[in-house]
Amino acid sequence: AGAEPREAGVQVELQGSELWRRFHEIGTEMIITKAGRRMFPSVRVKVKGLEPLKQYYIAIDVVPVDSKRYRYVYHSSQWMVAGNTDHSCITPRLYIHPDSPCSGETWMRQIISFDRVKLTNNEMDDKGHIILQSMHKYKPRVHVIAQDSRFDLAQIQSLPAEGVQTFSFQETEFTTVTAYQNQQITKLKIDRNPFAKGFRDPGRNR
Repeated sequence: AGAEPREAGVQVELQGSELWRRFHEIGTEMIITKAGRRMFPSVRVKVKGLEPLKQYYIAIDVVPVDSKRYRYVYHSSQWMVAGNTDHSCITPRLYIHPDSPCSGETWMRQIISFDRVKLTNNEMDDKGHIILQSMHKYKPRVHVIAQDSRFDLAQIQSLPAEGVQTFSFQETEFTTVTAYQNQQITKLKIDRNPFAKGFRDPGRNR
């Protein structure tokens, strides 16, 4: 809303979407901890259609998919609604990509990776991690924000009212957990996450 027509051509493409889809088919789970845990897979995108010389911020936030709480039912291996919840007390935190602001030309040349984003269940977190509630469904959103001389985007806590285009990808939806519920998810994470090597290789620490 409110974007000038020439901005209409911005496109954001999810990278690694085949891996995300494999997780999505099983039912992606993301661990959240008090100290903050990185996402795997992480959100990585390519952006097209920016104005080469214009400055942009690129940011991510994670918003609830619905207002339900879930539980995992082991004997049927699926997530079931366990009740309603109230998200109103938590404003989604905006994580601004550390390369921001950057020219459209620079952003379009690279894969933009949000691999440093950490998810926490600590509502008092002061480290800028994204605060989520366990056993809820969420989706990450990527925001392309045109620089605006009227305010300093580096300081903002929430999205500006204009000059923002928002993109999300259904295959990146996930359920938050403090321990993996579905063993297929555990296995896929260990198989595909280079940082989970410690679980994979029993001979390493001898």
